[in-house]
Amino acid sequence: MNNHKTYFNWSSGKDSALALHHLLKDNHFSVDHLITTVNSHYNRVSMHGLRKELLVAQTNAIGIPASLIELPEMPSMAVYEKIMNKTVSGLKQEGFTYAAFGDIFLEDLRDYRDKLLATKNLSTIYPLWKRDTKELLTEFLNLGFKTIIVCANSKYFNEDFVGTVIDKDFIKNLPKGVDPCGENGEFHTFCFDGPIFKKPIEFSIGEKVYREYKSPKTNDDPICKSDDEKYGVWYCDLIP
Repeated sequence: MNNHKTYFNWSSGKDSALALHHLLKDNHFSVDHLITTVNSHYNRVSMHGLRKELLVAQTNAIGIPASLIELPEMPSMAVYEKIMNKTVSGLKQEGFTYAAFGDIFLEDLRDYRDKLLATKNLSTIYPLWKRDTKELLTEFLNLGFKTIIVCANSKYFNEDFVGTVIDKDFIKNLPKGVDPCGENGEFHTFCFDGPIFKKPIEFSIGEKVYREYKSPKTNDDPICKSDDEKYGVWYCDLIP
């Protein structure tokens, strides 16, 4: 049986937590490192807006070595790929052969990642791929995981939604068209307890902030490119 040396792309949210949980039980893979992209301007987890201190507390509670990839606030594709290639090349030199992700059904993003990593002769694994998102969220809660909403698209949600701990009634109250796992970017979470953690991560709820960003332009550039359209995001600050 192969025991592929694997690094996991850790987002700090619920899908990452469940995907990692499954991967840790799979004897074909040995998860030896976690990597997370951080906005170097705000010193917070990219997309999620989570403080770096809570990310570190989270990965310490998991007990797997972890490192941060610092990105500028609005990186171009060229800058993003240069930074990622440097990180991936280093991991390849350390003997890693697989990269793992918590994505569920974003085909364009998976294709982009697979092609980028193939240039480094790295394979990919997606433990949650194509699974029903209602079933995933139910499984997540039944396993004893706990997660709180840290940011949400203002197209679907208002200020009251962020800072909410997800429970079993969550799906019933979602607006029409919103994926139960927020797989289309409708919301992001911070996972603070569950079977992969040695102990819960302690935090308190801080202020809620609204910010606007340029919208992603096309599916051929799923990470960074923008046009002139904007979208709003509500953030809930969590304080270590």
